[in-house]
Amino acid sequence: MSFYPKLVLDALKHVVHPGKGKDIVSLEMVEDDIRIDGKRISFSLLFDRANDPMIGPIKSAAEKAIETYIGDGVEIKGNIYVKVKPRQVKKIEEPPLSGIKNIVAISSGKGGVGKSTVSSNLAVALALKGYSVGLLDADIYGPSVPKMFATEDARPYVEKVDGKDRIIPVEKYGVKLLSIGYFVNPTDALVWRGAMATSAVRQLIADGLWGDLDYLLIDLPPGTGDIHLTIVQTIALTGAVVVSTPQDVALADARKGISMFQGKQINVPVLGLVENMAWFTPAELPENRYYIFGQGGCRKLAEETGTPLLGEIPIVQSIREGGDEGMPAALNTDSITGVAFSKLADAVVEAVEKRNSQLPRTKIVEVNRK
Repeated sequence: MSFYPKLVLDALKHVVHPGKGKDIVSLEMVEDDIRIDGKRISFSLLFDRANDPMIGPIKSAAEKAIETYIGDGVEIKGNIYVKVKPRQVKKIEEPPLSGIKNIVAISSGKGGVGKSTVSSNLAVALALKGYSVGLLDADIYGPSVPKMFATEDARPYVEKVDGKDRIIPVEKYGVKLLSIGYFVNPTDALVWRGAMATSAVRQLIADGLWGDLDYLLIDLPPGTGDIHLTIVQTIALTGAVVVSTPQDVALADARKGISMFQGKQINVPVLGLVENMAWFTPAELPENRYYIFGQGGCRKLAEETGTPLLGEIPIVQSIREGGDEGMPAALNTDSITGVAFSKLADAVVEAVEKRNSQLPRTKIVEVNRK
């Protein structure tokens, strides 16, 4: 009687893996190396690991199956070999935001200092200078970007790219925008636990189809918490900009924000400070300055911490009106605030270029919890 591989496979289909309930052929445990030399049959069995406890029993069952269903003096004992399956190497996916040259986090130690106003106007000012810019609103509990750009009714659509659903950002004034505010009712409060909020941020980062950008600004929530940690553990920030007002209470929290980014675990370069509401200037008296929140607080903090002061933004009624109406004040390049944000954009570009020339590319933060 002559033997052939199909006869061997048919016999081995009677060997059922005790733990998986299927035969070893359908489980692809029989290697494609069946050799037949007269009555001598040899082949290999594939197992996930070298110390698999089922190696012995399955080898014995395979020998018995060959003898039972082929028979006629077949030589099989000692001719079944064991191999370990090669580990499956996962496809290395392109890291999120890989097409973006610089990622800058806009942070504040406390709320109410105008961080989102600075983020929105800085994004517009950079776009007006010809840079490709995106703005990610990571302030999950209080998203402001849809209001700042008058895009509350926008609903980003999803496009399938390489088999994956990607979110197409909203675009206005030359700035690409993504915010959790586009996916929830603006009148509803987001009552989310920390894990839900951080998951939402990760999805905006990983699924956003930003394309190639010169700058992506990330408007962080105030304080130092879960969202901040999620950001630095998910993407490599080029640096951070800390926004404060001149008041001592705001400066104390700004100092904590600087400390967080410069801490040993986080180690993200702080590009500089921005003093918002630096003084009040009436539109009709542009030369007058009234320091209603104190004078020079951020300048002093910058000197103490060795952090550059990137800009001082005055209080002018048009900033509030522009934010409420969805027309950032930076659009009016001839106004007091338009000039201030234009200078801030230049300072940020200079700080980023200096950082990139002097420091290695930032790595994603790995935080070990003991």
